[in-house]
Amino acid sequence: MSDDTWLVVGLGNPGPRYAGNRHNVGAMVVGELAGRTGTRLRAHKAGASAESARLGPPPGHRAVLGVPHSYMNVSGGPVKALASFFSVPVERLVVVHDELDIPFGEVRLKRGGGEGGHNGLRSISSSFGTKDYLRVRVGVGRPPGRMDAAAYVLKDFSPTERKELPFLLDDAADAVELVIEKGLTDAQQVVHAPR
Repeated sequence: MSDDTWLVVGLGNPGPRYAGNRHNVGAMVVGELAGRTGTRLRAHKAGASAESARLGPPPGHRAVLGVPHSYMNVSGGPVKALASFFSVPVERLVVVHDELDIPFGEVRLKRGGGEGGHNGLRSISSSFGTKDYLRVRVGVGRPPGRMDAAAYVLKDFSPTERKELPFLLDDAADAVELVIEKGLTDAQQVVHAPR
């Protein structure tokens, strides 16, 4: 791959049992990007499904879309292996993940910072030896009442949320394309603007 290739990774847990969980929204966003670009993810020796695509307005930016086959808490290994295989530096790694601290339906962008108790991010930071990668944070909201956060993210989206989910996936996929095309600061001004 060339020097300007990006790696966009969507976090989730493998298998049909988890497919509709809030915790899998990152993988769903990468699925949305694959659909937009007519890309079909294939099993890769890095322990992930991955494929090259072009993101953004034509001619587009070279990117590798990836979803680890591992469980969330050990996703760092496959992500690091993909980055190594495709020679993508950590500065061009975009991790798409669920975020409890953001209301359902909102998307936020940042580089670096804490992991907020997110085991997928913790695993990636540990594998790369840095927290300094781009994150597309997809809001899933806080659990109701005293419900445990871990139990909440492993539940499927509610029927009401499922109606809104296509819009959220669309917004998050737009945010990925924007951050690659325009850079973090300009993308934040668009994505974080009040609606």
